[in-house]
Amino acid sequence: MVYCETLHGFSGIRPHPRSTIGLLVIDETSALAGLAALDSQVITTIHDRYFPELYRYARYRVGDASTAEDIAAEAFVRLLEAAHARRGPRSSLRGWLLGTTSHLINDHFRRSYTRREQTLPDHLVNPGAGPDAHAEQADRTRRLRDAVQRLTFDQQHVLALRFGNGFTLEETATLMSRKANAIKALQFRALSALRRQLKDPDE
Repeated sequence: MVYCETLHGFSGIRPHPRSTIGLLVIDETSALAGLAALDSQVITTIHDRYFPELYRYARYRVGDASTAEDIAAEAFVRLLEAAHARRGPRSSLRGWLLGTTSHLINDHFRRSYTRREQTLPDHLVNPGAGPDAHAEQADRTRRLRDAVQRLTFDQQHVLALRFGNGFTLEETATLMSRKANAIKALQFRALSALRRQLKDPDE
């Protein structure tokens, strides 16, 4: 499936005769209304606005650019399918998209457990390093990935939002429907858990 063709050729999407919304200039209420009406201009605007956020979130959690792009694209396909079935988001478009992306990532990891991939993501490889350095780097990356996967869902979610997307405490709190102080505490617990899991047992 070619994603751009899916986005622009999705069955049932039609131009909205009253749509005057410019590219990337759209508020949440207008976006939700346009999505419900299957307004192709609004859907394109939603994609251009939110795809980079979903990609950064997925890239932070899976560590691979190609996989992250596929996951972010699939989240938008799910959005179009939900809108077409009249089951789209009703209140928070960003929250719905990030939640869907997170579930897709969890599905990706569940599938990968049966076919563990030992290849190192290209953005983490140092091309000037020798075989020993590559092996050590690969081991560190694997340990970090495994440690993150042992965190709770909320802990993984908060780290990806805060460090993968660079959202503020307040933005993260809104997306997770919590208070800023609760997000700060959750982030602290997540980082503490990571440190404990990554600590060298010989130290």
